[in-house]
Amino acid sequence: MKKIKRISALILAVFLFSLYGLTLYAALTSSPESHALFMASIYCTVAIPITIYAYMLVYRLLKKDSQDKIHKE
Repeated sequence: MKKIKRISALILAVFLFSLYGLTLYAALTSSPESHALFMASIYCTVAIPITIYAYMLVYRLLKKDSQDKIHKE
């Protein structure tokens, strides 16, 4: 289980760093779609970690509740 968590964390870290690189590229280029690309990458840079954190929080709460029910029986 630890190995899966480490691999998924590494994949997500690479994905976020690539988003940072994409944001920098969009900010420095002057192509017609660079503004839309910049705004999308900024949004994803903020929204993806918040969404992952929310999923982890809900999972912990649901896991704790299910374990409490098991121990009560």
